[in-house]
Amino acid sequence: MDAPAKGTKTAAGPGRGYRFAKRFFDIVLSAAALALLSPILLLIALLIRLDSPGPIIHKRWCEGKNGLYPMLKFRTMVEDANDLEKYLSPEQIEEYRRNIKLENDPRITRVGRLLRKMSLDELPQFVNVLRGEMSIIGPRPVVTEELALYGDAAEEILSVKPGITGYWQTSGRSQSTYESGERQEKELYYVRHQSLRLDMQIFFRTFTVVLSRSGAH
Repeated sequence: MDAPAKGTKTAAGPGRGYRFAKRFFDIVLSAAALALLSPILLLIALLIRLDSPGPIIHKRWCEGKNGLYPMLKFRTMVEDANDLEKYLSPEQIEEYRRNIKLENDPRITRVGRLLRKMSLDELPQFVNVLRGEMSIIGPRPVVTEELALYGDAAEEILSVKPGITGYWQTSGRSQSTYESGERQEKELYYVRHQSLRLDMQIFFRTFTVVLSRSGAH
């Protein structure tokens, strides 16, 4: 894929034809995925239930193009993961609040660690796509606290539906952090350069990233 360019912005947003094609692609692919993967979804649900107490589906309230929405994921953490002081050291809490993620997070369950490595925890988001809250391809969903990290570009990042996969996820996401500013650059690059060609590049590269477990934690 093309390398991101700082400060580059397209003169106009994507046309109606692109938006129609993308929504058609979203509906067809997400419906087919949910139907074909239903046995795997049921197996994952059973494994989560047997591994640790708590709900099977985790709802995380994220900021989207049309406001707040509940992003759905298979639960990969302990039920009381929001109790940071219970599980994390002061240094880990600082790292988590700085990058909105944590290396070697002790709150992740045994099944959750496997699901994350294989990106299977993301599968329920196909429901979000069908409901029109997300797209197959787009910027990574963000919570309200993350918007401040985009500064003046916060409104711009919300102008596009968040995606299950995207430019950042397929471009070495673990090495591109908020702290370095590289994550913001890559997310905004996609927003400013949307096209069917770029979407197809991201779509097919996703399989390579998932199979190689590149950048997943």
